[in-house]
Amino acid sequence: MNEMITINYDNPQRPVVSGRELHTALQIETPYKKWFERMTEYGFTENKDFWTNLSESTGGRPATDHMLTIPMAKELCMIQRTEVGRRFRQYFISVEEAWNSPEMVMQRALTIANDRVKTLQLSVSQLTVENQIMQPKAEYFDDLVDRNLLTGIRDTAKELHIRQNDFVTFLLDKKYLYRNKKGKLLPYAQHMNSGLFELKEFVNKTTGYTDTQTLITPKGKETFRLLLI
Repeated sequence: MNEMITINYDNPQRPVVSGRELHTALQIETPYKKWFERMTEYGFTENKDFWTNLSESTGGRPATDHMLTIPMAKELCMIQRTEVGRRFRQYFISVEEAWNSPEMVMQRALTIANDRVKTLQLSVSQLTVENQIMQPKAEYFDDLVDRNLLTGIRDTAKELHIRQNDFVTFLLDKKYLYRNKKGKLLPYAQHMNSGLFELKEFVNKTTGYTDTQTLITPKGKETFRLLLI
């Protein structure tokens, strides 16, 4: 098919043509601006049938142009009621037929699928990089927690500048801790799940049996510090 006017295929969803180029090709004597304003009165909608952009005029100054869909361009040709308009209308019909052929539809589908795969690959790559950046920070934080930041009730009370008995009373009254049948202080499950406490196993040197100790996390210390201010 011989090209009578430049068709822009940059958008894989639809081809478009320059309004100014069509105006020249149709040999319209009315200035482009007035002609196009009159043509839009036929019911064409911006951002659906055409898009406005700026192009360089022959004088080098920006000039308003419009990118028209092929259906709009075809209808404008018919409106002119001229021989050249009829030829261009036939040309745009052939462009539409080629665009909607099974081969072109399949090609566009493959292009869209490839673009989505590239976007997905980019997202996965970004996530991998972010994980690589965050992993050392997470390992460092875990190491600090294991070494220093988990504290018992007595040490936490000391850091918060409150008597141990008063601190225990506060934790019991506010339902953060409870005493089991043996009188041991244990956290409620919801506060364990929210990260305020951890239970650590240890070997009791006196009995030789494995026991558990309630420890307060950095998040727990900060929470209680704010509540006790």
